[in-house]
Amino acid sequence: MASPTITRFAPSPTGFIHVGNLRTALMNYMIARKAGGTFILRIDDTDPERSKEEYVDGIKEDLTWLGLHWDRVERQSERLDQYHAAADELREKGRFYEAFETPVELDLKRKKQLNMGKPPVYDRAALALSDADKDALRQERGAGVWRFKLDQQRIEWNDGILGDISIDAASVSDPVLIRGDGQILYTLASVVDDTEMGVTHVVRGSDHVTNTATQIQIMQALGNGGVPNFAHHSLLTGPQGEALSKRLGTLALRDLRAQGIQPFALLSLMARLGSSDPVELRTDMAALIDGFDINHFGAAPTKFDLQDLFPMTGRYLQTLSLESVADAIADLGVPTDKAEAFWAVTRENIETLNDLKVWWAMFHNGADPVIEDGDEAFIAQAMAMLPDTPFDGDTWGNWTKAVKEATGRKGRGLFRPLRLALTGQEHGPEMAGVMPLLQVIKARG
Repeated sequence: MASPTITRFAPSPTGFIHVGNLRTALMNYMIARKAGGTFILRIDDTDPERSKEEYVDGIKEDLTWLGLHWDRVERQSERLDQYHAAADELREKGRFYEAFETPVELDLKRKKQLNMGKPPVYDRAALALSDADKDALRQERGAGVWRFKLDQQRIEWNDGILGDISIDAASVSDPVLIRGDGQILYTLASVVDDTEMGVTHVVRGSDHVTNTATQIQIMQALGNGGVPNFAHHSLLTGPQGEALSKRLGTLALRDLRAQGIQPFALLSLMARLGSSDPVELRTDMAALIDGFDINHFGAAPTKFDLQDLFPMTGRYLQTLSLESVADAIADLGVPTDKAEAFWAVTRENIETLNDLKVWWAMFHNGADPVIEDGDEAFIAQAMAMLPDTPFDGDTWGNWTKAVKEATGRKGRGLFRPLRLALTGQEHGPEMAGVMPLLQVIKARG
């Protein structure tokens, strides 16, 4: 009988979730849900200096906004005893050793190795230290870091996205798992958690490939069961292929939310971006999950353009009923008896709900008229023929017919100048629907 599928999203609460984090969260979420498994939210808060509770709350708020509901929450700060127990086991097995080099010394070693044409990996000098040497170094420098001793052989696995991976452990430094100040680092904590929580699938960014290689050996050294199925998705770039790393702070989910991006526009894009499947708007989670296949994603850097989210949000909003947006419309001050007509007129002419404010301002306060050269007399004559408000659904048709008969204008030469005079815009909703909402006509003069 197959083991139940268990995935996890393990953010550090040192900032708010951005689109890069979301890609990881969404893939793990969809794998779990498609298999009827478990999705764990694991807060990686072993760094007490940088971890903040406001970011924990923010992570939960952002995932809830997107509808990515977790089955349980784990916090690494509450599991320190398990990590220390694993460290003790590695010491007993001769796979964990204390090292005392300063950052300056390590940098000099790396430069020397590079000059000699060798890979810049830790030379394991600490393994030659006697107990007396270690005592002397502790007296001089304080506690050392603890490194995991890698078996210097090839580490291989079949990656769900990258295919067959083979890394020579001799080309990788023995990883530091515990810092000199005693802080447990991600590499050890993640191994212990993934093993003890029975995680079956781990999807994360391709910048973690080397981490995965070392973690596989740590898992094997601890001997606590099998190794998860790993998949490493490509990293996001900007629309021109530029690095996103410096811009991720401006692509936080809360910032996208403030700009009016709708959850399903964001989810629909991120669930297919970088895969062989077309990006198509989905309006429910089941459809999104049903079409997801991790094996359809490629290794090439994936271009992300924030601007793609706005037309997708607009298309999503077109699917919504008045009831779904009633609160947003009421907040603008739109009278209840005009709300239905207002939504019918604006829904196909907005990209986000934030755009509704501009439309209501035009209807309620009047638009600054645009009158092109040569049309002044025509507009003055037409405005004199415009009946008083309130208008109804027949006002536009009756008025333009009368103006046509009086001036001889027709077609574009008739309708375009009148739309510009009333709305200040060359394009927009059907004017028959706009007229009943117009309350002030600035073009009357």
